[in-house]
Amino acid sequence: MRTALETLRRDFGGDIIEPGAAGYEAAGRTVLVAGSPAFVLRPRNVEDVRAAARFAAEAGLVLSVRGGGHAFAGFGTNDGGIVIDLGLLASVEVTDKERHLVRIGGGATWGQVADALAPHGLAISSGDTRSVGVGGLTLTGGIGWKVRKYGLALDNVVAAEVVTAGGELVRADAQDNPELFWAIRGGGGNFGIVTAFVFAAHPTTDVFYGTIAFPAAQAAAVLQGWAEHMRTAPEELTSIVNFANPFAGGPEAPVEIQVAFDGDDPELAARAVDPIRRLGTVIDDDVAPRPYADVLVEGAVPPPGIRLVNRSGFVGRDSVPAALRILAEAGASHGSPFLSVRSVGGAVSRVAGDATAYAHRAAELMVVTTALGPAPVVEAARPALDALWARLAPHVDGAYANFLASATEEDVAAVYPVPTYERLAAVKRHYDPGNLFARNHNVRPR
Repeated sequence: MRTALETLRRDFGGDIIEPGAAGYEAAGRTVLVAGSPAFVLRPRNVEDVRAAARFAAEAGLVLSVRGGGHAFAGFGTNDGGIVIDLGLLASVEVTDKERHLVRIGGGATWGQVADALAPHGLAISSGDTRSVGVGGLTLTGGIGWKVRKYGLALDNVVAAEVVTAGGELVRADAQDNPELFWAIRGGGGNFGIVTAFVFAAHPTTDVFYGTIAFPAAQAAAVLQGWAEHMRTAPEELTSIVNFANPFAGGPEAPVEIQVAFDGDDPELAARAVDPIRRLGTVIDDDVAPRPYADVLVEGAVPPPGIRLVNRSGFVGRDSVPAALRILAEAGASHGSPFLSVRSVGGAVSRVAGDATAYAHRAAELMVVTTALGPAPVVEAARPALDALWARLAPHVDGAYANFLASATEEDVAAVYPVPTYERLAAVKRHYDPGNLFARNHNVRPR
């Protein structure tokens, strides 16, 4: 350990933050989880990342790699181990104007990307939160406001630069290390540290974005009508339904349908959105054109002591009516978690199920439940939450890694179907046989 640390201090040009140093407490925590690592390393360039990876392998301590630090399971920190914080590797550069290729540092956030691309009239299909890291979101999916038109964030990656467990820098694309390229598009941080991505962006305009709200009593009909409309809606329209918000009345909270129409033509937007307005009694409607970068929201930071537990699952076409009926019934009961249903399909479903390590291509909807509050409140809510998911079980499949607050073997099995997992395990064995990168929904080398 002493020799490894001496080598690190010689080869590492970034910041080394240890317990007792100024800023250690903030450096050790993520958005949702407080940690107490032995070292927080902030590399300033790729050579620093390579030195940090070699140090982590030699030290034999738990390693966390942090991008934006939003992982619900707290992957970006630990107790007693090493955190490699990529926040200083956040450059965003348009490298090919004709093909709209953009090189993005592994520590950038989606807000930084949106702001940098806006002057070029470009955007990338990403998530919906400015402070979320490009790396964490992309490596496991990326379901955002352009998902039905342009697919997942990972569907727009054309190359990546990866530091392996041995400290080597490799390029992964369709020609170079193609199996690694397949694996990092859905397999999370299992295979190395992505120091840079190359994305194919697309030209963008203002988008029509906002929320249409209905009374809670109309939830059942609104949900079913919304799902039916999204089945045939233009792919420019992406939408999320949120209801049973405990901070807005729980079972009496309005049913809020968020919509994003990818275009600035008011007539086309109205054709896509008006059928949603006709689903019930509209009590609020603020849909309006706005720059795409303004659609991304700031990530909320919960107060100390507040826990947040997410679970997710995918719904196929035939199961949509039953799943939505169960959710509407649950949302009308006291003690319901916050409920959210996201439309997918579209461009996501046109990619073959084995083309990337994201395997849930056939899903029409994604369901997310969120329980939050002090630890005793969250624990008290678990029986009702478990009961809800037991009812949903026949109608949902899999899980979305970015909306999971745990990383049990059952979670990993839900994220990665057996054929996907087996292929990932083979890639893992090649690039990380010692499982250095284990703070994730872990795929063990075989």
